[in-house]
Amino acid sequence: MAKTKTQYVCQECGSIQPKWMGRCPDCGDWNTLVETRVEVKKSGGGSAATRPAVGRRSEPQPLNQIAADHYRRTMLPMAEFNRVLGGGLVPGSLVLIGGDPGIGKSTLLLQMSAALAAEGQVLYVSGEESAQQIKLRATRLGIAPEQLFILTETNMAAILDHIRQMSPQFLVVDSIQTMYLEEMQSAPGSVSQVRECAAQFQEIAKRQNIPVFLIGHVTKTGVIAGPRVLEHIVDTVLYLEGERYHTYRMLRSVKNRFGATNEVGIFEMSDEGLSEVLNPSEIFLAERLPNAAGSAIAVTVEGTRPLLVEVQALASTTSFGNPRRTANGIDMNRLLLIVAVLTKRVGIRMADQDVFVNVIGGLQINEPASDLAVAAAIASSFRNRPVAADIALVGEVGLSGELRAVGHLETRLKEAAKLGFKRCLLPASSQIKGVKDLPLELVKARSLDQALDAALIN
Repeated sequence: MAKTKTQYVCQECGSIQPKWMGRCPDCGDWNTLVETRVEVKKSGGGSAATRPAVGRRSEPQPLNQIAADHYRRTMLPMAEFNRVLGGGLVPGSLVLIGGDPGIGKSTLLLQMSAALAAEGQVLYVSGEESAQQIKLRATRLGIAPEQLFILTETNMAAILDHIRQMSPQFLVVDSIQTMYLEEMQSAPGSVSQVRECAAQFQEIAKRQNIPVFLIGHVTKTGVIAGPRVLEHIVDTVLYLEGERYHTYRMLRSVKNRFGATNEVGIFEMSDEGLSEVLNPSEIFLAERLPNAAGSAIAVTVEGTRPLLVEVQALASTTSFGNPRRTANGIDMNRLLLIVAVLTKRVGIRMADQDVFVNVIGGLQINEPASDLAVAAAIASSFRNRPVAADIALVGEVGLSGELRAVGHLETRLKEAAKLGFKRCLLPASSQIKGVKDLPLELVKARSLDQALDAALIN
C-alpha cells in the first residue's frame, strides 16, 4: 500500500503548509487551509548511468518553420460570444467560464453545445445535474440536436475512456470542481484534485486538438474557486456577470491567449435562454428621462467595445452625523475621490449630503473615463439643474480638479454620434484624429469647474 502524508493547502492562493493554521501566512485569508492527503513517491536510486534514459517527446523547431494553418477558428452563432473569444473558437483551446450561482453559465454553454453540434459531436459532461435535468432545460430552450451527447460522470478515468471511444470535436465540463481522480486521496473540489483534473483536460485539448470548455465555481469574493494555477493552465478565462434582478448579463474576458483581454459581450436572459444584445448602448438608454436632474451619459469602453451608459446620482441632506456614500456599478474609492474633488475644487459642500450613485442596467464600470459623468450627475442632483440631454461626457478627474485625457477617443465619439448625441464634453488636452466628418460638436474643458458650467442647464 502506498504511503501518504498530510498537508494543508490554501484554497485561495494554493500555498502548501505543513500544519493547519487559522490564517494562511501567504495570502492572509482566514479559514482557507484544507487538509489534503497525497501519495509519497519514492525517489529513483542509482547513478545516472544505471537509470533509464528519458524519452524525448518533442524537438526544438525554428519559429519560421512552424505551421499553424490548422488553427482556423470556429465561428459560433452568437456574435457576442465570438467577440469575447477574440473572433471565434480556436482548436485545442481550454476555456474556463466562472460566475455566481444561477447567473446562467450552464444555460449559456448548453446553448453553445447545441450550436456546435452542427459542426460535429459534442460531449457535455455534467457532474452536478442528471441527464433528465439537462433534458428538461434543453426542452425549455427548444434545442434537441442529434450530435449532442450527455454524460453524467465525475470519475476522471471513466470520462477519459468515453472521450477515447467517442473522439468528440468539442468537450464541455460542468463543473471542474466536481471531477476527481481515484488515485488521489483528497476530496473532489480540493486544490490538488482541481489542479490535476484541469491538467488532464489540458492534455486532451492539446493532444486531440479539440476545444474544451470548463465551468468553474466562484468563491464568496467572486474569484474562481480552487488554486490560482487553474487560471494559469487554461488559455481563456471568462466571467459571466450581472445582477440577479436584471435581465442583462455581461460575459467578460479577463485572460485570452488568442484575443484582447477585458473584452465583453452583452446578453439578455429570458425564458428561451440567453440572447445576444447587438446594440447595448441603445438598450441601456431606452428608459432615460432626458431632462431629469442627477442623470448623465458616460461613454465607456469595455475591451474594444464602446458603450454609452446612464449614470444616475442622488444627493440628499443627511439625517445623521456621518453622510452615506453608496456606489452601485462604480468603484467606491472612485466615488469618494470624486466627492472630495467636488467639495475642495468646485466648492460644492457635500459634508452634509448623502450621495447615491447607480449605473443603469446592472453594469460595472471600472475605467476612470466615467469620472466626469459621475461628477456631473452628482452636481446636477445637488444643484437641481439637469445635464443637457444632447451631450455625452468623457474624461478622468484628477485630484487638482483637472480633466485628463483618455484613450480610444475616436471610438467613443463615433458611438455617441451614432446614437444621436449632438455634443461631447471632453478634456482640453485630448488629441483627436479621424473624426472630422462626425456631426458632433466637441466641447473642451480644462477643469471640472469649467466642465460643469458647460454641461448643466441654467
